[in-house]
Amino acid sequence: MVLTTLMVGGVAHAGNQKEEAMADSVRLALSRAINDGRPPKPQFTDIQQRIQYLYWLVEMSERLKKKFPDAQMRTEFLETTWYESKRAGLDPAMVLGLIQVESAFRKYAMSSVSAQGLMQVMPFWTRVIGDADRSKLFDIQTNLRYGCAILRMYLDMEKGNLYLALGRYNGSRGRPEYPNAVQAAWKRWEFEPVPIKTTVAVQ
Repeated sequence: MVLTTLMVGGVAHAGNQKEEAMADSVRLALSRAINDGRPPKPQFTDIQQRIQYLYWLVEMSERLKKKFPDAQMRTEFLETTWYESKRAGLDPAMVLGLIQVESAFRKYAMSSVSAQGLMQVMPFWTRVIGDADRSKLFDIQTNLRYGCAILRMYLDMEKGNLYLALGRYNGSRGRPEYPNAVQAAWKRWEFEPVPIKTTVAVQ
């Protein structure tokens, strides 16, 4: 499946998660993750990690210029993507690939099955683990938080099998088209860590 088969006439034809029975503990964990009000500002205890993050931010910003011409919005989107991806234990490059396939980076994308926003989150999730306000799914941080938390849950359900988890996210579990599309897009957003020279002070 290629991106053009997912996007027709400006309408997203992706994201179709199914409402499934889940344990109360899983529902509670998801609800807590969604309602965590901390701002999406990455914190680093290691200066090397912070430097790599800044290199990543600059490189991804350059790659996304056509999708997000406004520099401030582009930076906020990338900061949030990094934060929510890492928070859910996901690779930011994979999440960017998923967003590319799901919505082509369109904040207000709406699919034929009513999935909304960048990560094409189904509105029922706002009732199941949120405050039932589906309009918030067009907010960048809210959408990414839901999307990353839901994908993390599917990964846990599938015992780490990304192929099956992505299929679940798209409502096409067991079929190869969607996982293959995301994995192909993922490669476009991979980041090679930059070698950093360190100096040692001589006493």
